[in-house]
Amino acid sequence: MRLLPLAIALTILSGCVTARMHSEAELNNVGRQCGLALGELFQDESEKRLLFLMRNGATAEERACVLQWARERHLRLVYVNAAMGPAS
Repeated sequence: MRLLPLAIALTILSGCVTARMHSEAELNNVGRQCGLALGELFQDESEKRLLFLMRNGATAEERACVLQWARERHLRLVYVNAAMGPAS
């Protein structure tokens, strides 16, 4: 019963966590672990809370892997499924 106030306090404080920029090496390591190529996972300096996954046709497993990592770090995953077509 003594842990209940501590659990409540930790829950409240977890909402106050500020996102940070992750290094290119960190993002490349996560991408490699999730089966992505270099540069397919990135953050933008202007919106640190967003983690971008830019891969055409990413599998459900790849997206789930990145999503889990993002959630653990209080980031929102933005999945960009952009096919590059011929320029007209």
